[in-house]
Amino acid sequence: MSKLMVIALGGNSLVKENSNNSAEDQLEVVQSTCKHIVGLVKKGFEVVITHGNGPQVGFNLLRSEAAKEQLPPQPLDVCVAETQGSIGYMIQQSLVNEYRSQGIDKDVVTVVTQVKVDADDDAYSKPNKPVGPFYEKEEARQLMHEKGWDMVEDSGRGYRRVVASPQPVEIVEYRAIRALIEQGFTVIACGGGGIPVTGKEGKALAGSAAVIDKDRAGSLLAGLLDADILVIPTGVSKVSLNFRQPDQVDLGTISLEEARLYLEQGYFAAGSMGPKIEAAVTFLEAGGNEVIITLPELIEDAVLGNAGTRIR
Repeated sequence: MSKLMVIALGGNSLVKENSNNSAEDQLEVVQSTCKHIVGLVKKGFEVVITHGNGPQVGFNLLRSEAAKEQLPPQPLDVCVAETQGSIGYMIQQSLVNEYRSQGIDKDVVTVVTQVKVDADDDAYSKPNKPVGPFYEKEEARQLMHEKGWDMVEDSGRGYRRVVASPQPVEIVEYRAIRALIEQGFTVIACGGGGIPVTGKEGKALAGSAAVIDKDRAGSLLAGLLDADILVIPTGVSKVSLNFRQPDQVDLGTISLEEARLYLEQGYFAAGSMGPKIEAAVTFLEAGGNEVIITLPELIEDAVLGNAGTRIR
């Protein structure tokens, strides 16, 4: 049986430059990334794809704000659902086209996925999940004053809005996802970390004004599927200690124990690399074999051991 790999594409890795944020620009980036994903399929891997949506949800929220005099603003959970559809469509179409060009007979499907969170999660009192574009410091201050947003500096790249990021506890459509994989479909699921919903056992589900980290949801999905490898493409080629500092150290292959130690020592920002390392640790503790973190265009080389950071 083929090795199963869950690939958790970063929302920021789908937007190369802040000046190029159109749907056409994003589709171009997705098409390039999908070439590398299909390269992995040709090497014998079965892949499941999830993706981030931080910038894209931010764009939708800005559009909603701009049109508030004509239309009611969209709640955050609905924005997540919309980006699952739009980004999933781009990935789905790009994969199908690449499969056809490579002579591979596989179908691709996107599952609009709800993910349960605990309504009592402490994250609701400590928002820390970045959404939307980057802002200069003065612009961020103005938005905090005018809109009441929580804003944080994000790894030297600028300031971003932050919202609650509760832990995922259950993937509502998990059985459908597994059934599709078993039938040979390439599945795109849990986009943007999943649509956050709450609801006790046997009670109705309800959307929540939060964003689930896609790496944590990807880790949960990979563990449930008994995946062999979790791949986390992001905006850097390797995980680093002292990121963007004079004493920056890039990491090649590290152990689960080392990953835990670096995380405990605070080397990874909560709104950036921190959740990725947490997701890696959770997946490996659940029985996964390996986690790879690198740029989207390097994932093939990284799987072969020639690029990226590997956690085992």
